[in-house]
Amino acid sequence: MTQGLSKRGTRWSAVGLFATAALTLALSPALAAPPVKELDLVPMITIPAGSFLMGTQSPKGRADEWPQRKVHVDAFAIDQVEVTNERYLAFVATTGHRNPPNPYGTGALVSAKGIEQLPVVQVTWYDAKAYCAWAKKRLPTEAEWEKAARGTDGRTFPWGNDEASTTRANFDREWVNEKTLYAVGSLPGGDSPYGIKDMSGNAREWVQDWYDPDYYANAPTANPQGPEKGIVRVIRGGSWHSPLADITATARGRGGFALQTHGTGFRCVRSLEGQGQDHTAQEPAK
Repeated sequence: MTQGLSKRGTRWSAVGLFATAALTLALSPALAAPPVKELDLVPMITIPAGSFLMGTQSPKGRADEWPQRKVHVDAFAIDQVEVTNERYLAFVATTGHRNPPNPYGTGALVSAKGIEQLPVVQVTWYDAKAYCAWAKKRLPTEAEWEKAARGTDGRTFPWGNDEASTTRANFDREWVNEKTLYAVGSLPGGDSPYGIKDMSGNAREWVQDWYDPDYYANAPTANPQGPEKGIVRVIRGGSWHSPLADITATARGRGGFALQTHGTGFRCVRSLEGQGQDHTAQEPAK
């Protein structure tokens, strides 16, 4: 079991580092050592530049997913898994950033013991942004997130068009403390065409963009960054509690900056201008 981290600590324990290294190898056995020192020890998958189908054709999905359009995004690298409790508390210990609330008890989350590889939740959009900046990354745009989740063939779910099942996604469940969220990467049957994990269910994920239900109608078709202003931010992927309609690759959630729920986490991306690439995924066959 990985030793937990406290806010006073400035280093991960040897056991904690061993667990993280083991997870890294299990998730991406062919991963080469990164060319620069990484603060965030997690495999990243490079999504090639190119176009994909974003959104849904009416009458499928919801109105804020219409119209479907072809969108180009530049190449980027994305975390293969969601940010875990262990990784987030390492960030807290290093920077002094505030601890998130403890979803499994009272007060703040100060130890990851026994829940090391569960996705961190109850983090605000600001918390997620701060973590990604510390890791020399950023939050994904909504377009980047959707391409990583569905590839280029317009599929409904990360794994394809077959219905969701308990071997593919953690969704439509009630809260049962530590047994609610699954350890990241636990359901390989739900992988996206690029090998990205847990993009449907488990923890829904903050992205960069402001939310506008009508944005798709007039959005740019190359590297859309979302509306220039708004009230709430987009959240993608659905959670352990979400119904089937909310865990598709196109479903759009939203929440205010300070929103903290038992089902909201995040992952980070990195722009690739001048950056080394950890592992490059090929464009899925059409």
